[in-house]
Amino acid sequence: MSDSSKFYIPSLDGMRTVAFLIVFLAHAGLSKIVPGGFGVTVFFFLSGYLITTILRREYDRYQNLDFKSFYLRRALRIWPPFYFVLLLGVTLTFLGFLEGQIYLPAFLSQVLHYANYYFIFIGGGITIGSGVYWSLAVEEHFYLLFPFLYLALRKLRLSPQKQMLIFWGLCLAVLLWRCVLIYGLGVDSSRTFYGSDTRIDGILFGCALAVNGNPMMDSQPWSNRIWKLFFLPLGIALLLFSFLYRSPEFQETFRYTIQGIALYPIFVTAILFPNWGLFRWLNLGWMRFIGLLSYSLYLVHHTVIYAVHMYLPQVHKAIQGGIALLISFGLAYAIYKFIEFPVAQLRKKLS
Repeated sequence: MSDSSKFYIPSLDGMRTVAFLIVFLAHAGLSKIVPGGFGVTVFFFLSGYLITTILRREYDRYQNLDFKSFYLRRALRIWPPFYFVLLLGVTLTFLGFLEGQIYLPAFLSQVLHYANYYFIFIGGGITIGSGVYWSLAVEEHFYLLFPFLYLALRKLRLSPQKQMLIFWGLCLAVLLWRCVLIYGLGVDSSRTFYGSDTRIDGILFGCALAVNGNPMMDSQPWSNRIWKLFFLPLGIALLLFSFLYRSPEFQETFRYTIQGIALYPIFVTAILFPNWGLFRWLNLGWMRFIGLLSYSLYLVHHTVIYAVHMYLPQVHKAIQGGIALLISFGLAYAIYKFIEFPVAQLRKKLS
């Protein structure tokens, strides 16, 4: 079965760049004014949209899904850079170049992709900067289950509208579960921030867009004017509200849902109107290039930030951030050139 993933949306590489920069700035010391968690939400939405679009194209062509090919592609995409960076951090810590400790249970939680629940129920013992791997665990759990769910929906011959309603229903169920945990059980905020069961709706919102009203595959029920003058401003307003309303309970429950809804018109506009307004910035060459490096950048940046703080403690934080960004780009480019790109070529051959 050929690889039905051969499509490219330049503006989404630009979205990856924006998401990474949000995360980086928050980790570099601007977390009070830059909502770093939102960058992760954007990555989640992107994953849901792209993976579901790939699966939809494959099923439309073959009336089936090749699970073996899907999981092989995912493994080759995610694992080589991930395990390289993880082992590099452990090695540098063991040799004393990085502060911290190596705790086998914590290390295994990262290797086996349950680090998010390890953080919730145990915590501690990870190499510095590797805490960001929790979000990869959420995505891995999604990849394990979602293809089977999507195939079942297609085999049942459910309409795109019904598929979308099912995904929305799952998003609602996740929201209600977060409300039970926060308002009913009074759990710590880490439970809802890190858990796959409490954050997977960020991915499912992207899935919902992919199955119905997909700007890459479907005609749009609304005019261009309505998208630009109504839905996009509405999405931006919802985002601003989610940033400005500071109730801790709201932030751990409704915030994620509101942001997932707000990303709908933003993604549609970015894809349908890539040369309109500020969205044209997403398609600039350097934005797309950074987007290509975004996975490796995400893997290395937090460790680099910690290392720069450790070795240059007297340097101004803004300069530390600039140095960390440059080093992160250098490492990410090396990983892309010597690991990601060669493995991508192998993926194409295997497809």
